Amino acid sequence: MLFLTLYFTAWFALLTTAVVLFARARGAQPGAVPQPLPRVSILLAARNEEAAIARCLHAIRALHYPPELLEVLLGDDGSTDQMAAVAAAAMQGYAGSFRVVPITDTLGTARGKANVLAHLSRVATTTYFFITDADIAVPPTWLTGLLAHAQPSVGIVTGLTLVTGPRLFHRLQGLDWLMALGLVQVVTDLGRPVTAMGNNMLVTRAAYEATGGYERLPFSVTEDFELFKAVLRAGYTSRNLYRPEILAESLPMYSWRGLLHQRRRWLRGVEALPTWLKTCLGLYGSFYVLLAALAAVAGPAAALSVWLGKVLVQGALAVLCFRRVGRRAPLVLLPAFELYTIFLTGSLVVFRLLPVSFSWKGRQYR
Repeated sequence: MLFLTLYFTAWFALLTTAVVLFARARGAQPGAVPQPLPRVSILLAARNEEAAIARCLHAIRALHYPPELLEVLLGDDGSTDQMAAVAAAAMQGYAGSFRVVPITDTLGTARGKANVLAHLSRVATTTYFFITDADIAVPPTWLTGLLAHAQPSVGIVTGLTLVTGPRLFHRLQGLDWLMALGLVQVVTDLGRPVTAMGNNMLVTRAAYEATGGYERLPFSVTEDFELFKAVLRAGYTSRNLYRPEILAESLPMYSWRGLLHQRRRWLRGVEALPTWLKTCLGLYGSFYVLLAALAAVAGPAAALSVWLGKVLVQGALAVLCFRRVGRRAPLVLLPAFELYTIFLTGSLVVFRLLPVSFSWKGRQYR
């Protein structure tokens, strides 16, 4: 019982501290957008995204930025659908520069998305690389929002995404992801940047080339994390933003299987995090295992009171996270979110231990 008391005390202390720090922190504040506005490149790595690419490109066409200063490069990574044709139709009449770049070979150690970005960076003609994905719709203020943080010493600027969709399963993913990014922001605001997101990111050409490019980096299914680490090793700093002007909307995973494959891929990045942070994540993620032990030792009433405390503290975090980006927190989802968390955590543990490969964009990885 002493161990359980210490565990839950530490658990609530950790989460409550994170909530307080998130509420008090101002985060990175924008500077002046470079003037005159620079030409920039938008790099899109895509494979078999026929259903999503038009939404992505329509959002890019709606950017509040002179189109003549935009270079949009879509890397077609061996698609077997009609993505290229759909993209061409979506960008017909575009006043900026748009090009579909077929990817037919590999560069160095790069594979998958990293290989596409390695090719696109060689084709790009500007000094700023804005990277997003085909399942993302960026906001109109995306470019200027990220550029406002691109100081000479800053090599990489990471934006924010919110998973959206009409169904309960989609909305639970959105709640999960935005709160997770809130916790990442807390660590970043403490001066310990830990990652970057390759679906909403600005990398300067100078910082990218200082790493040797993706063709020189170790292959990883979390290619954005590898680039982030390399940029920091090259002597640049980073910015992680939690602001409404750079909030992009992501399509959800439409199946439980797809969600598991996505999260297992992300676990590769988690496994490379510093030991102290993995310890905190282990403490946070083992809640329900210890809650079951508490119910067995102290009874269901004690476990229920602890669980209600968890819901209240997480609800406070959800309110803060959504409010900061100008959205209303879906607090009505919190009970369902608890069940979602239990099943997702349990499924991921089993999936991670099984000696099987996982698929991503129709390819197999280990």
